[in-house]
Formats: sequence, structure tokens, C-alpha cells
Amino acid sequence: MIYSCFDIGGTAIKFGLLDETGRFHKKGSLPTEAQAEGGLGIVHKVRALIQRQLADHPLAGIAISTAGIINPQTGTVDYALSIPGYTGTKWKAILEDEFQLPCIVENDTNCAALGEWWLGAGREMDTLFAVTIGTSIGGAFIENGHILQGTRHAAGEIAYMHIPAGRLHDVASATYLCRETARQKAADPEKVDGYKVFQLVRQGDSSALAALDAFCQNLADGLANIACLCNPDGIVLGGGIMAQEEILRPRLEKALAARLPAMMLPPKGLAFAKRQNDAGMLGALYLLLHQKTGPQ
Repeated sequence: MIYSCFDIGGTAIKFGLLDETGRFHKKGSLPTEAQAEGGLGIVHKVRALIQRQLADHPLAGIAISTAGIINPQTGTVDYALSIPGYTGTKWKAILEDEFQLPCIVENDTNCAALGEWWLGAGREMDTLFAVTIGTSIGGAFIENGHILQGTRHAAGEIAYMHIPAGRLHDVASATYLCRETARQKAADPEKVDGYKVFQLVRQGDSSALAALDAFCQNLADGLANIACLCNPDGIVLGGGIMAQEEILRPRLEKALAARLPAMMLPPKGLAFAKRQNDAGMLGALYLLLHQKTGPQ
């Protein structure tokens, strides 16, 4: 059977056709254009994609990983910080009514965490806390295939966590790293992206190195809080910039070790996401497959 899976973020909508083993048969992405089109524009794009998929393939279900605080029972976006007009989007009702297919909806970081636990960097961990770093920063705690939801489905929303430098959303996201590099270099922020930052770091640029150090120190403050609160087997780090493992790992491990006694460090340490852009779709698929049978 083939399932239609989506991962909706502030920058891109990733989509794929997957089977029950997690194998991709097709995948692609398109710009979210969230600031210009908002929630209604995103719904229109997803509906159009599913219509095109159905023209070529029978589908067994729809699985959506998305930014925002999600009520997984109703499949509704309860709150979205970074996408205008997205709060209140009733994904499950919209898609099940139109396509007559089962649909699940879950927070993107929760899905990415499950994807890594199922088929990625967390396969050897009973418990893990996943941190996804991109336009903002998100978190999720997984225990044996179960997501810790919290009373209002907001457990793990570390974007709102405060550390000495400020709110994690503001001081430990990829957006912050790019903005801080631009500030240090007195450059146009629109011309400094993650690729440019790490290009400068590799060149030994002092401004980019200073921005990277501030980012790592801020992120380590958040990771130390997570380790103390959740005591997981490991912490899985995901998001586009985490592909720069050889640069980030030694800095983050050193900063984390400076903040905690050895017994409080996750025994399986920091793991860098293996499934990267696919993790959210894989986690959403896992939920769709197991919403009735439970984790295997």
C-alpha cells in the first residue's frame, strides 16, 4: 500500500509517497510561501498535491507532519507561531471529508523524533529527546515509540524555554545563527544563509566563528536543561544545519560537558539525525500505521 506523507514547515512543504516499510517511492518539495499565502495557501497546495497523486496512485491514507502545536485527536493546528493564518486549520476534517481517506496530523518535531526513533539515529535508544533546529527550534520526548504530549499537546515546545541569552526561539535557531553572523559582519541579513555561514566558518572568518560560538553556547544551555528534566538515553539533533556535524559536534559536546556532571549527561550522548528531511514524513507514517495497533 502507498501512503501520501507531508512535512509542512515555515520554508518548505516536503511530500512523498511511501510504503509501510518507510521506503520512498517518490518525493519532492515546494516553497511554503507562508508569509505571503498563509494557512489557506498551504491547504490549497496540499490538496492540489494529493489530487495529482491520486491521479497516478491509489492511496491508503494521508499523514501530515506540520509546524505548530497540534491536537492529534482532532487533527487541528491549535497554535502556530511562525505561519500567519495557520492557527485553527482543521487538517483532518478537511482532508478526510474531501478524499475519504484516513488522515493523521502531528507536530513536525514530534514526527521527526518518531522517524529517527523508528528508522534513524534513535534506533538503539529506548528514550530520546529530539531537537529540530531550523526557522525556529522544537523538541519532542519519545519513550518506546510513544510521544509525550502534555495536557495541551505542547510538551517539548522548547522554543519558549528561557535561558540566560533569552528565548530559545530567538537565540538558538538557524535563523538566529544566520542573523547573528550578518550582524557580526555588518552584512545584509537577506544574503546570509546557513550555507554561507558554514562556508565562512571553514574559511576561519572571525565574525562567523563568533556567531557560531554564541549559537552553540545558547543551544547547550537548552540541551543541559533538557538532560536534567528528561534524563533520556540520548539527544538527537536535526534540522538542516545539523548536517554540519563535524563542526557542531565537538563544540556542543564540550559546552554540554561544561554544564553538567558526567552522571547527568545522556549515556548515548548527542546523535545527529540520519533521516534529516525525511524524518518528519517517516514519523507521520509511523503514527498512521500504528494509530490502531500501537507501537511494535
